[in-house]
Amino acid sequence: MIMISNYFMRILVTNDDGIYSPGIASLAKIASRFGEVLVVAPDVEQSSMGHAITHSRPLFYKKSPISFEGMEAYRVNGTPADCVALGTHMWADIEVVLSGINMGLNLGNGMWHSGTLAAAKQAALLGLRGIALSTVAGKTEPDFDTLGPYVERTLSRLLEMKDAKLLNVNFPPVPRGIKWTRQSVRFYDGKIVPGMDPMGRKHYWFTVIPLEPAEEDTDRWAIENEYVSVTPLRLDLTDEAQLKDMINHS
Repeated sequence: MIMISNYFMRILVTNDDGIYSPGIASLAKIASRFGEVLVVAPDVEQSSMGHAITHSRPLFYKKSPISFEGMEAYRVNGTPADCVALGTHMWADIEVVLSGINMGLNLGNGMWHSGTLAAAKQAALLGLRGIALSTVAGKTEPDFDTLGPYVERTLSRLLEMKDAKLLNVNFPPVPRGIKWTRQSVRFYDGKIVPGMDPMGRKHYWFTVIPLEPAEEDTDRWAIENEYVSVTPLRLDLTDEAQLKDMINHS
């Protein structure tokens, strides 16, 4: 087990892909090298749920149907944010929430609806540290065995940065280094793609396509150039420049 600054950590691991995802199994195994781990994840996939929370029905948790190598693990009938709220209530002295490893990147404007990042944000709202971790996913599952050493090295650095309360991390398949980045805010085209199911019923998929190239030193740029992207975030959404302009012209 790796000790961060000779300090034993209590770590909550969650995700939005659900308890059965190979990504959360990989992350929990790596996290256990840094401290004591509790796994609390949705019982079904909750991708792109954003920061939804459940208030119109009760939450329940059950033991995970799959083993996490001696770690306590539970599934919840709720969202990623619910899992963090319930997990920190169940288990005292959580210091860090790790969310992922998501099968699919969470970059740029995608941060707004990411369930993976929402779990990390919920941690920050509770006064804890939150780190969201995602990787590229295509027609096949990510190779978490290959990615594992890079995740461990990245976490080893980030867990020492105790003033960094909210971080969004994205991994290319085989990283060649780490870049500290800002969020890409270039516009994208949100498209509705119609289709037909085997019963002849119409259905629709929502997809997005970036309209402009990524700006250098942004999260998208880092991934396109095969770097791990680490973006520090904050909960305060205030547009400081706009606020100052409004005050000066009032």
